[in-house]
Amino acid sequence: MKYFALVLIFLISNSNAFTQQINIKVENLNQEKATLYSLSGETSEFVDTLSAINEGTFQFSLAKKRSGFYRFSCSNNKKIDLIYDNEDVEIITDANNILDSLKVSKSEENKIYYEFVKLNKDYKTKTELLQLIIARYPETDNYYQITKEKLNQIQEEYLYFVNVTAQINPNSFIARYVRTAQLPVVESEVPFDEQLLNLKTHSLDNVNFNDDGLIYSDAFTNKTIEYLSFYRNPQLPMALLEKEFQTAVDSILNKAKVNDIVYKHIVEYMLDGFKKFGFDNVINYIIDNYVIADDICLDEKLETALERRIQQNKLFKPGFIVPDIEFADSSGLMIKLSEITIEKTLLIFYASWCPHCTDMLPQIYNLYKNQKEKKFEVIAISIDTSKTDWLNFIRTNKLDWLNISDLKGWEGKAVLDYNIYATPTLFLLDREKKLIKPIIDLNELKAL
Repeated sequence: MKYFALVLIFLISNSNAFTQQINIKVENLNQEKATLYSLSGETSEFVDTLSAINEGTFQFSLAKKRSGFYRFSCSNNKKIDLIYDNEDVEIITDANNILDSLKVSKSEENKIYYEFVKLNKDYKTKTELLQLIIARYPETDNYYQITKEKLNQIQEEYLYFVNVTAQINPNSFIARYVRTAQLPVVESEVPFDEQLLNLKTHSLDNVNFNDDGLIYSDAFTNKTIEYLSFYRNPQLPMALLEKEFQTAVDSILNKAKVNDIVYKHIVEYMLDGFKKFGFDNVINYIIDNYVIADDICLDEKLETALERRIQQNKLFKPGFIVPDIEFADSSGLMIKLSEITIEKTLLIFYASWCPHCTDMLPQIYNLYKNQKEKKFEVIAISIDTSKTDWLNFIRTNKLDWLNISDLKGWEGKAVLDYNIYATPTLFLLDREKKLIKPIIDLNELKAL
């Protein structure tokens, strides 16, 4: 009995000995707080707020968390993606150049991941150039054969990394990720004018749609957008382009049906993506032929978003007088949209946890602050529910325009009045608060 008690005490006292530690050091960061997110495709979910143990050094544990991709995020769009798979991780980098200066000092999986990221970039650049030369260079010239041999060498090195180097532990998260996320390799013997057909036919061959653990990465979403790109033809009219995309959708989703979780993951990603680019017929096609036909239970937010999207498209057309907004700003003063008399007003619906918002808002702020003559005001409406997160976002990004929120998230009055279904959503208004147009991206805003 004494022996059992001693063993029990030992196990309890050493319960933390097997807890995997994540250590991230960011030199020149000058920041005491960071945020940790878990990733699934292009969706990020808040995990924790991190405090530095000393200047630029963060230490935390992911015990009992699922394997997959996580994002360490600081201000000014400084972020580090890492794989957690039950092993210690140590990463050192510099805030002035996060990616190029990044070194993984502990964690074989993260070393392989960052090698893979770099290899993919190099492989894509080099093979596209070499394929172009082979397609146009005279076959009888010696340089043609030299180029072809170089292409074969690069392809062999790439496949060796994918099939050998990354597969030291074939059941690890990174090994499974690389097998699915690998770029398609088209043999040099395939004629240039047949390569696109080859990609459409074979580029999904290595994707393991049955591995639902990979939804906690960008593997399936990246392969989806990669495959759809083979069907993108800017010269086609919209109706024909949507038909092409419907063909691509069928190819992907019929393969994804082998696993309900992966299937749902890709369907939701496609609906969200086609929604952002206004491909209404493709959205309807997916809903009719997959969502309804297979009774897919969509994420509640996405289902609500689709309904709101329809309503917003119906109502919010140029010339529409938008609903008035009246909320307290971040300092407690009441702000009323109808009382703003400047030439133009830009409404921004955003959230502190939205990666695209984190990218876009500081850029819009630069436009706002650099007006030689103030011609537009900004009202930034947060859909956060945490006052702390909202105010920290404003403070971190130094956004001293009009910041308002009722902290009711997707059920806030302005969010419902404007049928907001995604963030960021931007509306440019004239002096009478008539809609000039919804703003799609920063370039469009600059032009207006």
